[in-house]
Amino acid sequence: MFGRKKKQGSEEAADAAPERDAPQPAGSGTEPAAGDPAETIAGTSPAGSPDGGPRDSADVEDLGSLVDLGSVHARPAPGMELRLELDAKTNDVSGLQMGNDDGAVQVQVFAAPRSSGIWDEIRSEISEMIAGNGGTVEEAEGTFGTELRTRLAQPGPQGRTVFAPAVFAGVDGPRWFLRAVYSGAPAVDESARAAFDECVRSIVVTRGDEPRAPREMLPLTMPESATQGPVELDEDGTPAGEDLKPFERGPEITEVR
Repeated sequence: MFGRKKKQGSEEAADAAPERDAPQPAGSGTEPAAGDPAETIAGTSPAGSPDGGPRDSADVEDLGSLVDLGSVHARPAPGMELRLELDAKTNDVSGLQMGNDDGAVQVQVFAAPRSSGIWDEIRSEISEMIAGNGGTVEEAEGTFGTELRTRLAQPGPQGRTVFAPAVFAGVDGPRWFLRAVYSGAPAVDESARAAFDECVRSIVVTRGDEPRAPREMLPLTMPESATQGPVELDEDGTPAGEDLKPFERGPEITEVR
């Protein structure tokens, strides 16, 4: 169902807005079954995504049962929630999460230059910011290429500093950039992360033809079925901004899949 949801603390990935100077850090296994988006979407892989997704809408023939969020079509894995993050001031959708009790992956998509990708540059900025705030950063090869495996320094009880694990992954598509931030179990356990990777692979990005500055966030919209109260789902699960402040967010709209 869809319903408003308050912020949930350090288990959530937090917001970031790469269109405003340097991007800011965010919070903190199973094979796909037949009929999952990774298998049913026809198309080719964009540059930077060797495993079949996320994809550009120009390369996709059938969106299947993906949820239409405007510039993004996505679908959480069975048993996960799709959460739409709302800007507390404007009430605009500023990001999306797909998650369960074990963790979450936060996804935001931004405009990028036609001639080159921006993940290398953004990755360097995130590394410097996290290290400057007392956290740790390690580059490693992950599902979508080079990623950052981090531990974010956070204030803990009795004045102590605690460290929340988070993995930052990026995909450079045609004139767009997708950033995924994993928190909770998928940030530390590869077997737990596999289902979250499939969620990211399911994503289809619609960049649009509008001129946009590099790092400008692509607009997201509420699904037509996003109402206050229960929403009936079919058997396949189809519905009948600010700069990052770690672990701070506005209200959310949640769909249980």
